[in-house]
Amino acid sequence: MSVPDFSRLTADNIVAFLGDIFARRGAESYLGERVTMSEHMLQAALFAQAAGASEELVVAALLHDIGHYTNEFPEDALEKGTDTYHETAGAAVLSRFFPEVVVECVRQHVAAKRFLCAVDADYFGRLSEASVHTLALQGGPMSEEEARDFAKKRHAVDIVQVRIWDDEGKVPGLETPSFDDYAPMIGRVVAARGANLSGAHP
Repeated sequence: MSVPDFSRLTADNIVAFLGDIFARRGAESYLGERVTMSEHMLQAALFAQAAGASEELVVAALLHDIGHYTNEFPEDALEKGTDTYHETAGAAVLSRFFPEVVVECVRQHVAAKRFLCAVDADYFGRLSEASVHTLALQGGPMSEEEARDFAKKRHAVDIVQVRIWDDEGKVPGLETPSFDDYAPMIGRVVAARGANLSGAHP
């Protein structure tokens, strides 16, 4: 597995770049879950859309796990007890092209799991076996102080909601729209950011 070259990404080609990742890599296993990576992310987006979420949050749900593809990690890294920090990697790539709320939902979706485990007595029981395993690698439930600080974050409500759709998106055989169906929406969200990001990364 080679590290992708992100230096050539622009606002004009980011959607095609993400679509290529879904096409080439989406069928890979999702860390012990019964769905593939693309099925998982597309399901999260479907649940967001069904809930009447904004386009920004639908896109955040769709791309929340894109960081699994942005660094070179062994496929069994988590089985070996390694946290790949995919949330940070994904946010770093998206931050040049997407609004802050999208980037923060990606960056904080692991923290949101830890937060929910700390504040919702029923949440842990709804986690999949694989998600329970990764929780231990990611630091376990937040302390009371950490949870208070998290709740004060900008976009905290949206981040938590994307996390819930993330948890729901693990249904084997569920029919969803394809990445191509979401591509125009992603393009609109990128365009709405309103910045000229057509140059190479400095």
